[in-house]
Amino acid sequence: MAMPQNLTGENSFCFTQKLNFSHPSPPGEAGRTCDDPSGREACGTPVSNGTASSSAPSPSDSCAEPLCSTTPGQETHFNEGIKYVSAEGEELACGWGRFTPGCLQIFNTSKGILFFLCVASFLQGMTVNGFINTVITSIERRFDLRSYQSGLIASSYDIAACICLTFVSYFGGNGHKPRWLGWGVLVMGLGSLLFALPHFTTGRYEARSAAEVGVCGGNQSLPCAQAASSLSSYRFVFMLGQFLHGMGATPLYTLGVTYLDENVKTNYSPVYIAVFYTAAILGPAAGYLVGGMFLNIYTEIGREIDIAPENMLWVGAWWIGFLGAGAASLLISIPILGYPHRLPGSQQYIVMRVSEAHQLKDGSHKKAADPDFGKTVKDLPRSVLLLLKNPTFIFLCLAGATEATLIAGMSTFGPKFLESQFSLSASEAATFFGYLVVPAGGGGTFLGGFLVNKFKLRCSGIIKLCLLCTVSSLLAISIFFIHCPNMPMAGVTQMYGGSALPGGRLNLTAACNAECGCLQEVYSPVCGSDDIMYYSPCHAGCKKVSENLRNGKKVYHECSCVEETLLPGPSSAEAGKCTSSCAKKPLFLFFMFVVILFTFLSSIPALTATLRCVSDQQRSFALGIQWILVRTLGGIPGPIAFGSMIDKSCLLWQDQCGEQGSCYIYQNSAMSQYTLIAGLVYKVLGTTFFIVACLLYKPPPPESAPASSDASENGNCDLQEHKPSLPAEEHI
Repeated sequence: MAMPQNLTGENSFCFTQKLNFSHPSPPGEAGRTCDDPSGREACGTPVSNGTASSSAPSPSDSCAEPLCSTTPGQETHFNEGIKYVSAEGEELACGWGRFTPGCLQIFNTSKGILFFLCVASFLQGMTVNGFINTVITSIERRFDLRSYQSGLIASSYDIAACICLTFVSYFGGNGHKPRWLGWGVLVMGLGSLLFALPHFTTGRYEARSAAEVGVCGGNQSLPCAQAASSLSSYRFVFMLGQFLHGMGATPLYTLGVTYLDENVKTNYSPVYIAVFYTAAILGPAAGYLVGGMFLNIYTEIGREIDIAPENMLWVGAWWIGFLGAGAASLLISIPILGYPHRLPGSQQYIVMRVSEAHQLKDGSHKKAADPDFGKTVKDLPRSVLLLLKNPTFIFLCLAGATEATLIAGMSTFGPKFLESQFSLSASEAATFFGYLVVPAGGGGTFLGGFLVNKFKLRCSGIIKLCLLCTVSSLLAISIFFIHCPNMPMAGVTQMYGGSALPGGRLNLTAACNAECGCLQEVYSPVCGSDDIMYYSPCHAGCKKVSENLRNGKKVYHECSCVEETLLPGPSSAEAGKCTSSCAKKPLFLFFMFVVILFTFLSSIPALTATLRCVSDQQRSFALGIQWILVRTLGGIPGPIAFGSMIDKSCLLWQDQCGEQGSCYIYQNSAMSQYTLIAGLVYKVLGTTFFIVACLLYKPPPPESAPASSDASENGNCDLQEHKPSLPAEEHI
């Protein structure tokens, strides 16, 4: 049997097989193949929506031009300014309006749109999940925001996405997808520029005091009765910027996925989607690295300052990343807006696609096969009802929500967990977590799509793969049984002098620092030469400060609370936490890598199963509904659920003028225990949902399958049973 040859470098293939049609053909036409490059009636136009005429040849009776075979060694050349036109006279050229130069058509392929969508998803991940999480502390400090106010800023993204998802996925799914995508990326860019705007509309940032804060007798603090700064009103600007981020990113992960799925072969679709999502996962990693680098630059560029980035008064250049990401988003939206509503030659993949939609008992799923279904608002309630009656879709959404809860919770509190367990600084914990997420998250996402393509899994097999991944991560999550002991901290885990605290009560004041007037608002941990941590240099009784020339850290001297050691010289303390001697870190990082790997390994297969268990007409809308359920049940409450569990293990709370703030010190054993409970609960729920989805899935009967997968791969243009399921032409 002749094998397909890829002569164009796209996903279009040329075939030497004869193309068989089910309908009668005029004499002399029945056995005609696409061999004659001059036969424009046979080879000049792409496959139409399947409407065939038995009386006269028409463009609908032939295959798409990419299916035409050429002689060996012959290349297909396109004249400059060529117009790709469908059977209905629709232009499929890449360009803007009538400006469709021939030089742009080399990008009018599935690989071309994949590249631009990957750049857009990378920018979205870098901005929303990278820059925002990195600079939120600096924004709080610069604009006098409370933690709950910064929480509202972060939540504005998900709120906007939930509001827009139904509208965008329903109408965009039946419209011109690249235009929806392009305008979405443009709106996302405007949101980034708006987010950086407060830096330019406010005055210069003035550190309240350049004096050394924290030594004995040198504490300085604003009175608690001071009125809130008017700068806090800028939180509404940040919320609006995040709202625009959410609006702009909504088409990206609904319409973008379905546009890729519609324009490539069914077997290649998981790989394309995996590459797309891998770029989205690498974005936050780049955001953490680049954002952290910008935070080492003072926010007022070019102005000399006598405080270091470790100082509590330091504010880094948080706004630079948003300017760059905003400008890049505006630029990348231009080529996306130029793509046609479907790529040239893509109709052949729609014709060859085998429906795997879940079969409802009452047969109502057949309504979605109507080409006119979903064109108007009147069909919206029926579309929602069809999805709600699809048990496989519902349980895949619920399983996705449990996985999203874990991902959102771990991405928010994973660095905090590492920081507490192994006594790391915030930057060190973020770096370790980034080293885990990039290979495990990115590699797992790509590997999941690769496995679906490699083994050519059908919908039921894909769900079983998701189940296997969930069970594997469930076993690996038992690593949270392991914990490291807390580093000894005077007044928190032990009394000054080494004795245990009575009844677990905190007592940061001792005879050695009673005259220092230490304030609990100033938290700046130091490690004494006796390997005991202290709340601040003041609480360690330190009176002088210098800088360690070897590592650049501040060293405090004449510390009355630090016990003298066998080493010569007076007692001292160094800024930062004491180094943990716990040897369990490599083992913990390995199993945490496994948990992240298998969690992300099931993401693309689960998404592919969602696309296949619904009808073609409902794919975009189904993704929109799934995103709403995943965000409302998983993405939004996930960090809240994990946060409330972890807060139960707090030993030392921040004191903000008598009000409880954030947690400074956690009890490691309790933190591991609560994290384990939360992880087990959600993993067991996810496993249960995948099992139910697999058991309730009812595939189409074999005799009604439009074509076998082997025939599809060999490129047979068998239109016999494809007619009922072919989608109608999409309009703007």
